[in-house]
Amino acid sequence: MSDSKFTTPVAQESLHSELSERSPVPNLGEKILAIRNSLRPGQQQMADWGSGPLAISAVPGAGKSTGMAAAAAIAIARQYERYAQSRPSSRRHLVVVTFTRSAAANIKAKIRKFLRDDLSLPQTGFFVYTLHGLALNIASRYSDLSGLQLENVTLITPTQSHRFIRSAVEQWIANNPGIYLRLLEGHQFDGEETERLRRQSVLRTEVLPELANTVIHEAKSSGISPEKLREWSKQTTDEYTILSVAAGLYEQYQNLMRSRDFIDYDDMILAALRVLENDSARRIEQNQVFAVFEDEAQDSSPLQTQLLEILASDGYKGDKSSILTPHSSLNLVRVGDPNQAINSTFTPADPIYFRHFCEECDRIERLATMDQAGRSTRIIIEAANFALKWINNQSLAKTNNGQQTPENRQVPFRLQTIRPVETGDPQKNANPAPIGQGLELYTPRDIHHTVELLSQRVIELFGEDPTQNSAAILVRENRQGRWLAEALAPVCKEHNITLYDVGERDRRSHVPQEILALLQFCDRPHSPDYLKAALEALVQRQLIPTQDLNALASLPEEFLYPGPLAAPQAETVQKAARLCRNLLRARLELPLYQLISFLALTLNYDQAELATADKLAERVNQQIAGNSSMRGMLSALSEIVSSERFEPVETEDSEERYTRRGQLTIITMHKAKGLDWDYVFLPFLHENLIPGRFWVPPQSQFLGDFTLSEVARAQIRAALHGESTIPDVTQAWEQAKHLKISEEYRLLYVAMTRAKRLVWMSAAQKAPFTWSKPENLQEQAPCPVFPALKRQFSECVANLAVMGK
Repeated sequence: MSDSKFTTPVAQESLHSELSERSPVPNLGEKILAIRNSLRPGQQQMADWGSGPLAISAVPGAGKSTGMAAAAAIAIARQYERYAQSRPSSRRHLVVVTFTRSAAANIKAKIRKFLRDDLSLPQTGFFVYTLHGLALNIASRYSDLSGLQLENVTLITPTQSHRFIRSAVEQWIANNPGIYLRLLEGHQFDGEETERLRRQSVLRTEVLPELANTVIHEAKSSGISPEKLREWSKQTTDEYTILSVAAGLYEQYQNLMRSRDFIDYDDMILAALRVLENDSARRIEQNQVFAVFEDEAQDSSPLQTQLLEILASDGYKGDKSSILTPHSSLNLVRVGDPNQAINSTFTPADPIYFRHFCEECDRIERLATMDQAGRSTRIIIEAANFALKWINNQSLAKTNNGQQTPENRQVPFRLQTIRPVETGDPQKNANPAPIGQGLELYTPRDIHHTVELLSQRVIELFGEDPTQNSAAILVRENRQGRWLAEALAPVCKEHNITLYDVGERDRRSHVPQEILALLQFCDRPHSPDYLKAALEALVQRQLIPTQDLNALASLPEEFLYPGPLAAPQAETVQKAARLCRNLLRARLELPLYQLISFLALTLNYDQAELATADKLAERVNQQIAGNSSMRGMLSALSEIVSSERFEPVETEDSEERYTRRGQLTIITMHKAKGLDWDYVFLPFLHENLIPGRFWVPPQSQFLGDFTLSEVARAQIRAALHGESTIPDVTQAWEQAKHLKISEEYRLLYVAMTRAKRLVWMSAAQKAPFTWSKPENLQEQAPCPVFPALKRQFSECVANLAVMGK
């Protein structure tokens, strides 16, 4: 798309004169033009924005944050100029929003630098928020309208394991015994008592909490009430009335939250929208804002988008039909990449909303594409472009019988090709020279051979100049990272390579919850729920083998202390029972103040986790001083876990620790988004993980060949997207599969485009089916795009073969 849509000849001619005449800052026009001319074409289109809606669809490495910071600084300068000339009674400011606090801090620093160093202007006239920070700011200033008295409420992040979710499940079961009994019967139930107890455990601790958690996120973030869900439920005919069950769980959760003065992140958005429903408050807020710039727009939920649209428009009240017209007063710039939408299977974000915004802006010629990227070397760009096109051309949008369905026609990627930058690009070392081939594809014998090859390449790369380059291993799940960290530790120590496993911090953040689970079991060992939670913690720490925990937890006495007539226990069950009995013995023999430290040692915590446990023990013992009891300890720990106000012990305080030079970082693909390294290693690219197999856990297969939570998610999204009918269970399950496959491929695309000079990819012939048991190797098919890449880039593979790799 040419620049003419945004800078007409008249506008270009007047750009200089408008800002130079009678300017309070000498040569402000020239300074603005200097910034503009230092940008790439796509970034220039953003900088040329003057008013109205604008969508920017950007490829990975295109410089979104730099372009947005430059455009924001220029917009602030123009507003500053207008203010200096006309002297209005109040000065309006720019609102910039992004997804994370670290991204907000980064773009804020860049805007300030442009204002200070390039424009010689005060570093004011703008605010940078996360979306939830913006909502909280509005809600807190109008507490009477928002209904939030922040000094009296507690913020939580609802998860499947949160006590409010569990309480909502128990209350729903008590109020709906008939529907619960139907779920319990499932398919082919013979009434056998042991199986009934097992199914009860599955429903109460897994299926219903997962359904509640999914639906609360999906519905609440879209402004959908429990009553609306019940209306939609009348359009479905499934045997379990899934949406009706979901509505009941949602309603119970909301009642619990209100009764205990708790709020979640969606409540912040809803509270801000309640404020903006008031005419006076809305006019005040809109009169303070001259425009809204949004980064990472592909990750916004419908309510978040609505909040920004109201703020960005003079007099806009939320009527979607009036948003985008050629002369729209919606001063909103949204920048994102729908091809980097990797959160939609576990958050309400859906790339379809940003895609629609791009399509509407394209219709009125207000869409720009930032397709030039200087991050990666050319062969990495070629590989990413090939993967995108190859995946879109596959039969991903077909049902099991091969028929195309209208609901599944959305391909995983927007057809958007990454192009290298032009000669003379302002970015230093843009599209750098590759290291080796730049793209290296391996098929090791097994995961141990993978470590050998990866170690050899790491030693070679760090041996050349360890202080000048950065490297990362991107894994699909944390268990892979933990296994790799253990396998690579001796090699890295021998060659003085710093190894940083990012997953360690995530594990430390779960210390209070794991300790609480074990203490609750020690206090009430005959509770099936507490026993299962303790067993889950032990499995997660790999202290006992993975097994059917519901069967063990359904009969606690028989599991812990089997009688002489009981059936012999398997070795895996005996190991779990012995460990649980040891915990109960410690509860009787140790003083209360030593219990947390003992449990930390039992869980085999590393040094940082032990430090976090010591910090936790000190805090709990202080809280129960003078009233030392197990009940007091459990109450203190429950409060810490529920309020989520306990921070793990950290030795690092900056996101830069992930990309430090001379360091080999192990990080998940999801967490790597927004970061980049010189060398990126992508091991274990197998089909069972990317795109993965959509499967039903064995313990819940009595309900059918689907999961209630995924069916509910697909049905809610179909209704939100305006489809004529809500899909039945079979159709919804197929749509959920398609969503999962699409997102996993986008995740691989994001991972590949993190690399600057080398991307190293491998798919071992033998790998674990599940990484909870990495020792159980079996033949595994590679990720489907991996053989296609090998065929397309056969020269690289041939060269590696010659090198003996």
